[in-house]
Amino acid sequence: MGVDLRALYEAVSFGKAQIVRQLVQQAVDEDVPPHEVLNNYMVPALQEVGARFERGEAFVPEMLIAARAMQVGVGILRPVMVSGGGKPMGKVLIGTVQGDLHDIGKNLVAMLLQGAGFDVVDLGTDVPADKFIEAVRLHSPDVVGLSALLTSTMLKMREVINGLENNGLRGQVKVMLGGAPLSAKVADEFGADAYGRTAFDAVSLVQQWVS
Repeated sequence: MGVDLRALYEAVSFGKAQIVRQLVQQAVDEDVPPHEVLNNYMVPALQEVGARFERGEAFVPEMLIAARAMQVGVGILRPVMVSGGGKPMGKVLIGTVQGDLHDIGKNLVAMLLQGAGFDVVDLGTDVPADKFIEAVRLHSPDVVGLSALLTSTMLKMREVINGLENNGLRGQVKVMLGGAPLSAKVADEFGADAYGRTAFDAVSLVQQWVS
């Protein structure tokens, strides 16, 4: 009997990593196309978690658990996709700005982007502006994602954007901001391209830009 991909959908949406591992490996063993597994079942499962979050039926811990289960499956699929000539959808550079050590939101966005097929360069937390500039030069990303949870540290986002501008790099990348104190208005004032209100909004924005 073939792999039950509907069960995979359920396993991702409820963060059952061990079941995800088993079902994705079974799908690979049965030569189910990896992009079908990812795009038709795993990504929609995470979107369902996002919808539950929006309705107040799920919270950040549930999203993190689901995203980690997704990562387990993607870890199995990625070598198969690479060997089959599949290329990442795009590259995203992400980090929490200088002075800020919060990383839950950033980590969730990074995991969702990886699950959606993007190559993600995660610079971690407390990242100074010059490190972002250096990384943009080194990695040539399509998108730069800046995260902050504190009102005091979100001002560092403007510093990064100004640094990109001053070094002639701003035109090469889209810049997205995320974090509790941010808003679309603040993103516009800072010179960013957009504000990702939730992790799922952030991924949707990146998908729109890169496509």
